[in-house]
Amino acid sequence: MSASYETQTRQEATRRRFFLKLMLYIFVFAFLIVATLCFYVTQPVWVSRSERNYRSDPSKLETHVRALSEKLSPRNESHTENLDTAAAYIRREFESAGARGVSEQPYQVNGRTYRNVVAFFGPETPERIVVGAHYDAAGPRPGADDNASGVAGLIELARLLGKSSPPVKVELVAYTLEEPPFFRSQYMGSYIHAQALRNEGARVRAMFSLEMIGYFSDEEGSQRFPVPVLRLFYPTKGNFISVIGKMGQALLVRKIKGAMKGASSLPVYSINAPRSIPGVDFSDHMNYWDAGYPAVMITDTAFYRNLNYHTTADTAEKLDYNRMAQVVEGVYAAVLELAR
Repeated sequence: MSASYETQTRQEATRRRFFLKLMLYIFVFAFLIVATLCFYVTQPVWVSRSERNYRSDPSKLETHVRALSEKLSPRNESHTENLDTAAAYIRREFESAGARGVSEQPYQVNGRTYRNVVAFFGPETPERIVVGAHYDAAGPRPGADDNASGVAGLIELARLLGKSSPPVKVELVAYTLEEPPFFRSQYMGSYIHAQALRNEGARVRAMFSLEMIGYFSDEEGSQRFPVPVLRLFYPTKGNFISVIGKMGQALLVRKIKGAMKGASSLPVYSINAPRSIPGVDFSDHMNYWDAGYPAVMITDTAFYRNLNYHTTADTAEKLDYNRMAQVVEGVYAAVLELAR
């Protein structure tokens, strides 16, 4: 065997080792990138179920959903009488829950008066936690999931808060005019409320937007996604509740998700995503983001799961009130966690 052949063999072996190391480094680097992306986007948490002495009542949730979606429908911007009656209904429920104060936040749009309903629980502290849901509906439709479910959850949350003593101020707000034609305008009730907080210099630890929390499905393929790659990270069965936060809110989302997972057996998934992804800012929380406040959306993912969205088929009998009650229990646990 010639010296030149031995040298060539050693060089080839060296190249093979270099190539294998390079492939290993690329694989490890790609794995770390994917794992980091998965961790940041989905916010995995490992918690054990905690003992609790509170329960949300599914029958009360159904009663509120039916009152709003059947007796007080339609609740769109042109039916101010029904909106006023809905506001009065919510106010009575807040008062019955034991709020230390309930008020209205009226404002004018095109010569008509619309109003938010605000309830306060806990002491008057420098900081507060805000939980809100819009009580109007899109067009002359029942709007059971969108968003009588969120308002029913808000009322049931008030009942739970009325039996406890949160250590910081908790402000519950039922908004009007979230739906078109005023969506993304300065006439949204949540815009009015968020700007009022900003103008008074209020300090908000977090805002929760309850946006469609009652529709669940155990069928494979019932959950859809705005971006196909998300199928790698989330279930394709629509049997979970979601916590939606924007980029830069990883710690907040993780804390809320952990508290919700510890409160019930309902699966809880989360995402921190850019607002450019359709749906990420499709509710009242966006107005708090714009006002500089930390905010999340609690949702069953709306039209990515519920095909009755913005149709006359969005009716009360299609909702799952037992799982909806678990959502409320999770939000209550998260509010108390953030209040500590």
